[in-house]
Amino acid sequence: MPDQEPLSANELLDIVDERDRVVGQARRGDAMAHRLRHRCVFVLARDAEGRIFVHRRTPQKIVFPSLYDMFVGGVVGTGEGYDEAALREAEEELGVSGLPAPIPLFSFLYDTPEHTWWSRVYDVRCELPVRPQAEEIAWHAFLTEEELTRRLPEWEWVPDGREAYRRLLEWRRERLVP
Repeated sequence: MPDQEPLSANELLDIVDERDRVVGQARRGDAMAHRLRHRCVFVLARDAEGRIFVHRRTPQKIVFPSLYDMFVGGVVGTGEGYDEAALREAEEELGVSGLPAPIPLFSFLYDTPEHTWWSRVYDVRCELPVRPQAEEIAWHAFLTEEELTRRLPEWEWVPDGREAYRRLLEWRRERLVP
């Protein structure tokens, strides 16, 4: 979040039902601890050559610390829309301002025994020099899709990002078939 503190365990999130309708609010830490369904954005950021921004999360992250991710993104704050959160999160994590609006691709419910959130996947082109937020990102690089595919079985990935990426590849394949 440029010019703001990152969302903390005390920040309020909208709690949503199985149809993504707001049913209440809770602190982020409570939402995570008690498996309350909330909203999240996943933004696939590509550089001018089309390579994907890949990073390793810091050990201080509330969820999935020290794991690799092929998306930037995060939770949607109370009263915030998905599109607004996608731009905020992308600019925050990439350390840039003036990104074009991320393009929404599809939504899905991420639902495991430990976590549940409505997720919206976006795509954005970042031709600006990145300065990733040190509190969020321990390491980063831009990888080709082929390099990313080779790393999938080698590195430990955030499970929700890996699921979002699987769904993204499936979504793309469906659009290639007439």
